[in-house]
Amino acid sequence: MTDEAKSVLITGCSTGIGHETARHLADRGWRVYATARRPETLADLAEAGCETLPLDVTDEASMQAAVNAVTEAGGSIYGLVNNAGYSQSGAFETLPIEKFRTQIETNVVGLVRLTQLVLPAMRAQRWGKIVNVSSMGGKITWPGAAAYHASKHALEGLSDVLRFEVAGFGVDVIVVEPGLVRTRFAAAAVGSMDHVAETGPYAELDAAVARITTDAYRRGLANLIVGSPDDVARVIEKALNAKRPRPRYRVAGAGLLIAVRRLLGDRLSDALLRRIYPQPGR
Repeated sequence: MTDEAKSVLITGCSTGIGHETARHLADRGWRVYATARRPETLADLAEAGCETLPLDVTDEASMQAAVNAVTEAGGSIYGLVNNAGYSQSGAFETLPIEKFRTQIETNVVGLVRLTQLVLPAMRAQRWGKIVNVSSMGGKITWPGAAAYHASKHALEGLSDVLRFEVAGFGVDVIVVEPGLVRTRFAAAAVGSMDHVAETGPYAELDAAVARITTDAYRRGLANLIVGSPDDVARVIEKALNAKRPRPRYRVAGAGLLIAVRRLLGDRLSDALLRRIYPQPGR
């Protein structure tokens, strides 16, 4: 692989997995284009050797400008890491539809459009890797996170379709499914519940969702399988370097938790959730 071929464009690099992946790849000789809605959050990545760009995955002009900036700099995009995203929490019935639309626009539509923008060049050069950062939440679900799970289940499905459609052009599509990872994800998910009422049929559930989401990363058995952003970054690098990458990579306990969910089935899983979360109406 030439230096030019090792150019990689990463979204959502202001914090967490995207930030660590950009730093990790730059340290290992990749030409990294680290992006975020607020480029001022990327100063330390610039110092680490990344080229930084503004990119808002909900804005067509912003995405076009970022892709153009990479190609005009003479960089063929070998890898696209679609990492930008967040979790919108709150009981399904009370979730403002605008918040649901924003969740899907950010986690799904933006990813789709950015991928469409880089695919023509990848097809023309007949190589490239698209890494979609999903979640174990694309395979299993938790109460109070319908919008987030809808976005990640959508990502899983569209990745499977895209993998078949572009394989003949030498382009690989890879899904990375992190489990519990210590980032600002939990705080952002809880912070997204500003619409939640203190009373009503779902108030007790929403309060439990906020509490459990926060505690999951620092207490109990789950704490034994919590990973770090660097764990995910290393898996992404492995996928980018693989001559024949796997369709999916699971990290930070995701494989174990997905396997347990499959073993339990729907009814037992629901019964287990009732022991963890208060079920509305009961």
